Formats: sequence, structure tokens, C-alpha cells
Amino acid sequence: MGKYDNIFNSQQKSEQVLTPEEAVAAIAVVTAAADSSLEHVDAEDIAMILWEFEVFEEYSEDEISEIVDRLMLIAEEESLGRLFSTAIDSLSDELILDAFAAGVLMVIDEEELIIPQAKTPLLKRLQQALDLEEEEAQEIIQEVIAAYEEAENEEYEDEDETALLDRNLQVYESPSGNFSVPIPVESQRGGRVQSQEGVVGFSDDYGTLFRIDYYALTPEEEEEIESMGLEKYLQTVLIDKYVPQAISASLPDAKVEQNEYLEETMDGAYFVLVNMPKGSTISKNVNNGTATIIDAYRGIMSFFNGEFLYIVSNQRSFFEDQTRGSLEEEAAHIKQNILGFVDTIEFT
Repeated sequence: MGKYDNIFNSQQKSEQVLTPEEAVAAIAVVTAAADSSLEHVDAEDIAMILWEFEVFEEYSEDEISEIVDRLMLIAEEESLGRLFSTAIDSLSDELILDAFAAGVLMVIDEEELIIPQAKTPLLKRLQQALDLEEEEAQEIIQEVIAAYEEAENEEYEDEDETALLDRNLQVYESPSGNFSVPIPVESQRGGRVQSQEGVVGFSDDYGTLFRIDYYALTPEEEEEIESMGLEKYLQTVLIDKYVPQAISASLPDAKVEQNEYLEETMDGAYFVLVNMPKGSTISKNVNNGTATIIDAYRGIMSFFNGEFLYIVSNQRSFFEDQTRGSLEEEAAHIKQNILGFVDTIEFT
């Protein structure tokens, strides 16, 4: 008998009646509890997530909380299998994709913006139970990830972007106290400083972009580095995690064109060059007045300093009147820009 058979293969149903929307919420409850137990499921967290879900835009917070509490009670008194079977019967065809998205929301790693490997079998069984094709399921997963990415970007952009420049401060200091850096953009060129916990970006109206992401290392990550080796770990961070989450999630055509381990740089650094068609942070106006985002290369370098992992990025946008060099030339130029920028950072 499979691990989830008692949930997804249950033939028994509850006598409770669910609306199609409640059925979506029930799928969320079942997915959240499938790998643990109901006592470890936070009903308030589920309600808060569902409240921002489009399916429940007509519901108040209190109404959603009452729905989740009722569903939790059904599952507790009858079983997750009965609740799931009832939800499947109550689900309308129009809400099947939403039901799967609700399940994805319950298992996604909100910090890494990935589906944890341990949750993949559960999500696969949910996909099969909802009779979804692999392509449909993957589209929903990517949409959920993109929605999280967009929400993060909105929060990022909602910061007072010009505050640092307006006060004529010339140095940015990390809130974590781990580094400071001279601001590499100028207010007269539309310079902006965008920051939130763990990331700061410097950009202007001429396509300049420098960005620093930083993460404090955990003991588990330190063990992983020791097990994998520095080069492999830094490569995995960039190619398997950062690029797919920070770039490819919103730019599916983006592609890593070059990657390189720099053994003598910062005691070991990894560099990648990402080709981003229509992926620049700036746009141009075409003949009809429509703004079109231009192409760009993004160089990204990962390295350690002290107890922090740093990921430093630099963008090269391509205007119509600019000649694009060879891939090797562009990579070398962006790499030197990053190294020059890193030299200005004072780590503490």
C-alpha cells in the first residue's frame, strides 16, 4: 500500500456538504496535513494563504477562517481521506486547476521559491488524483512561483527607492551589519537604491544594475559545503537555485551561456553569464509609443565572506546603437565589472 493511498484512494465520503470553493480549501487542508498530522497544521496560516487566493476574493478573513476550521474538524473526526473524497466530488471543473494551485501553496518553500524534493511525491499524487496532465501541473507550479516572485518584487519596489540618494548619502550599509558599499549610481542619472532584508539593488535610467544578495549560513549548509566541496556548492547555488528562481521563473527564455569556477578569486568564486532576451531592467519606446523591454546579459558571481554567502550581479543592456561583442568578450567585461564592484565592498 502506498504512502498516500489512504488519502487519495479513499472511497468513503463525508455526509457534510461542501461548496466548490470549500472543496478548494479542503484540498489545501489535506495537502498541508498529508505528511504530518492535523495537530501540526496551523489553520490560521492556511486561512491567511487562501485569503490572498483569487478563488476567495469575495470572502472575508473571518469567513475563510471559519471554513478552514470546519474542514479541519471534518478531517479530525472522519479522516483526511473522507475529506479529500468529498472535496473531489464537490469540485467544479472550473476550479480543478485552482485546487491544484492550493495544494502547491501548501508545500512551496516560500524562501527558496521551490517545491522541496520531499514534497514532490505528495504533489505528484495530488496531480494524479485531480487527473491533471504533467504539462498542466508544471504550468500551475510555475505560475505559483511567479506570483510569489512578483509579490516579492512589489515589496522590493515599494521601498522608498530614492531615499538614500536624496539624503546625499554616499555609502549603503547592510541592515545585518555584514558589509557596506559606496553607492555606484548617481541621482542625476536616475539612480535608485532598492533594498529589503537580504538584498540590495543599485540601478539607474541608463541600464546600470548592480545587485547584492546575501544569506547567513546555517549549520546544515556548512555541512553541505563540506560534503559537496566549495566549487560544486557554489555552482549548485547559482545554476540550480538562483538562476531558476530569480530569473527563469519570470523569464523562461533566459539561458546560462557561460559558467566558470574562479579558484583564485575570493578564495573560490563561481561565475555565470545569463542571456536574457527582453530581460533588461529598462525599456525603449518603439514607433507606436509602446515601451518594449530590451535584451540584456546578466553576470552573477557567488562567493563566501565570513559567515555569509554573497551573490553579486551586474547587467549589460543592449540598445539598438550598441554593438554586441562575442560571448567571451561580454562575459569577461561583466566579470571585471563585478570584481571591480566587489573590491569597493567593505566586509565586516
